[in-house]
Amino acid sequence: MTRSPIPQRQDRIDDATCRESTAGLEFVGRRWTGAVMLALGRGASRFGEIEAAVDGISARLLTARLRELESHDLVEREVIPTTPVSVRYRLTPRGRDLLAAMQPLVAYHLRWGD
Repeated sequence: MTRSPIPQRQDRIDDATCRESTAGLEFVGRRWTGAVMLALGRGASRFGEIEAAVDGISARLLTARLRELESHDLVEREVIPTTPVSVRYRLTPRGRDLLAAMQPLVAYHLRWGD
């Protein structure tokens, strides 16, 4: 499937581009997904650090979101063979690119609120 080029101006988003983008936007907009991405971008790498950085998320839901992010090649999971086993998470290049795309939305929120 050939991807449409990214429009440079908001008024140039056509119907086909809008339909193609919907699934990706809905994925990022799922509850806690953006917050987990932001926590990873701020340096959290261990499960407990991410959980502490995302106020209100349950361990079960954090596990589910990390697995989803990993399945979309946005997050990489590294198992470190220590006793006990240690697991670290980090954004992939694709995840860092998505995080960079999210930054204007964060700036918008800081400027205008909800």
